[in-house]
Amino acid sequence: MASSVTPRWHGDNYQSRFFWDRALDLLRPGAGVVEVTFEADGPKAFDDVIVKYNPPLPRSGRTRVTADHFQIKWHVQAGGRFGFADLVDPAFIGAQRYSILEWLRDARAKAAPDAAFTLVTTDRIKDGNPLGDIIFNNDRSVLTEKLFDGTLTDGSRMGEVRGLWREHLGLANDEELNAVLSGFRIIEGHASLEEMRRQIEWRAQAVGFRLDAQASDFRLDELARQLKVRGINALTRDSLVRLFGDEGLPYTPPAPVDTALPVAIRTFQGLSAEIVSAAPDNTLLLTDQFRHRYLQEPFNWERDIRPPIEGFLRAVMRRSLRLQLILDAHASIAFLCGAVLDLKSGADVSLVQKGRLFGPPWRANDKSDAGAPLFIFNEERIGPGAAVAVAISATQAVEPQMRRYIASALPGVGRVISFTFSSGPGQTSVRGGAHAAALAQQIANAVRAAKADDADAAVHLFAACPNSLLFYLGQQHQGFAPATLYEFDFDRGGNKTYSPAFTVGS
Repeated sequence: MASSVTPRWHGDNYQSRFFWDRALDLLRPGAGVVEVTFEADGPKAFDDVIVKYNPPLPRSGRTRVTADHFQIKWHVQAGGRFGFADLVDPAFIGAQRYSILEWLRDARAKAAPDAAFTLVTTDRIKDGNPLGDIIFNNDRSVLTEKLFDGTLTDGSRMGEVRGLWREHLGLANDEELNAVLSGFRIIEGHASLEEMRRQIEWRAQAVGFRLDAQASDFRLDELARQLKVRGINALTRDSLVRLFGDEGLPYTPPAPVDTALPVAIRTFQGLSAEIVSAAPDNTLLLTDQFRHRYLQEPFNWERDIRPPIEGFLRAVMRRSLRLQLILDAHASIAFLCGAVLDLKSGADVSLVQKGRLFGPPWRANDKSDAGAPLFIFNEERIGPGAAVAVAISATQAVEPQMRRYIASALPGVGRVISFTFSSGPGQTSVRGGAHAAALAQQIANAVRAAKADDADAAVHLFAACPNSLLFYLGQQHQGFAPATLYEFDFDRGGNKTYSPAFTVGS
């Protein structure tokens, strides 16, 4: 009995924790969340959690959404895997009759045109499955331009996906399928139950509620069940404060401990943009110039992206020299921001670093460098050219792709300097702001030394690392400029290699 009941309880708790995680945004200034609904009334289709925004929340490109509809799928085991064929199988979501794609079709038919739909699951996409090729890394949306890639038959890799989905939904053509998939996201490998609890406790404290982190049970799990019993499923800011007060969880707005001005630059709308934000007047939105990660025609990095960023940062510095910088933006922009807000600018900058769980902003003096490893680096002469190529492999290895790009596009590169950790790259290899700043100093010193005989030699930067590290490196650009930043086609939806962005200090 217990073995069958416990997973059901955990599944209910997981859904309720996702709800509370979003509901706390009602109290976060600048989030734009006006209502959060738990198990909405009506036909069952993407109704587990619904979040409404005003003003509409920007996504990649020109897309704006007024509501997010979430369907939650939790599994006891962490090893679950799925592929594109599972989206037409009702068993994948524990249903008897309808698949997740049928639910999506039905939800799309009754929702507002600017609504978005998200499947949230603890399972992961199977390695090598075509579904993995069409999920955008930044906001987990389906890359319809890759799915509808111009291949005409259902025998191709993408054609097999289109054919199965189209036939399953009874659609006449690919145009109808494209309309169903518009605004669809798949968030795989979502946080565990315990991670969700810790995340909610941290966020509740940040907005003025304190939950008992030592209790064996989690108060909000039972409160979600009581909401259902009482027929309450939609919360606004006022009703959330009133509910918590009624339940002995009074709302006490936290005293400001950091007077830093939150400012944001967005070139794409990652998941953290739905969680961490700045006021509209302190936000620079460049998402219209990009389609997902890719700069759209006829825009140019130097002509159309750099000037508004530099102007925006100089404008916010006139409002405050203490800034909390939020970057849902390309790596090159993090470096450019550091170059503008350099050590001589007088700006005191903390950075909101994206990651699975929330934590305090990164600062250059947060002591995270204590006991943290520096890079090991290697310098190699590869030709007679004066230019220097720099590979920074903190989170992923970049050197193989960089060397291929150099061979095809940068004949003037004569030296390569590679930075990595002795343990190899990893998503948690950089521990905080002070660690990132120390690594940036190490890189700047090594590159400056490599250019000792030719201060004007060009530097080409290829990096897979936290944006904070590139920001700190940008702050020191004057010691090794001119430096050109390169963006990699991580989603393999464009040129499948590197392309230049800004040249700083030229």
